[in-house]
Amino acid sequence: MDTFLLVLAALFPVINPPGAALVFLSLTKRASVATRRSLARRISINAFFVMSGSLLIGALVLRLYGISVPVLRVAGGLIVAVSGWKLLNEGSHKDADDVSEAGTKADYVSQAFYPLTLPLTTGPGTIAVMISLGLSRSAYSDHSQDLKFFGAAILAAMVMAVAIYVCFAYSDRVERLLGRGGTDIAVRLSAFILFCLGVQILWTGASDLLATLNLPRPTP
Repeated sequence: MDTFLLVLAALFPVINPPGAALVFLSLTKRASVATRRSLARRISINAFFVMSGSLLIGALVLRLYGISVPVLRVAGGLIVAVSGWKLLNEGSHKDADDVSEAGTKADYVSQAFYPLTLPLTTGPGTIAVMISLGLSRSAYSDHSQDLKFFGAAILAAMVMAVAIYVCFAYSDRVERLLGRGGTDIAVRLSAFILFCLGVQILWTGASDLLATLNLPRPTP
């Protein structure tokens, strides 16, 4: 239970399903309700596998390619910041050009993993959190405790995936509740938070990289 609550508490502020739902709503503004809910299901499944994969084999993949967690944060932070900046400028205004429902659905399906799942929903912050939790398994000395740790963490990831689906699938109700003007304001605020989150992830990774340089200290 402690591990379950720890993973859930670590993931929720990073993923922020209610706030991410407003960004999702803006990026799928021309989709029908059925398409949006189908897309939300795909994203939630993708997000679960991203979280689980990062927990189980994330550290191994990073070692295999020689990528450090700070470099992952810098690269991911750049992507998140650019996405937030682009959405901040665009807002939730509809485009003048109409797109057919079949073409729009196919286009959204192709975007289900990138960029809607990665990096907008489960970005570098989520991956870094799950990799860090996976590395902490070395604190356990026997396999039974190790198995309980992974079981609780996977269960927390599953709960988070369900929360993502619920918030994304019913994001259109938030639009009806807030209205066009209120939705645009909420989307821009969420985009600004997304931009700040990207800058924060970038800064954290850059700070960790600079700390490894061992720069000489100025003499008094």
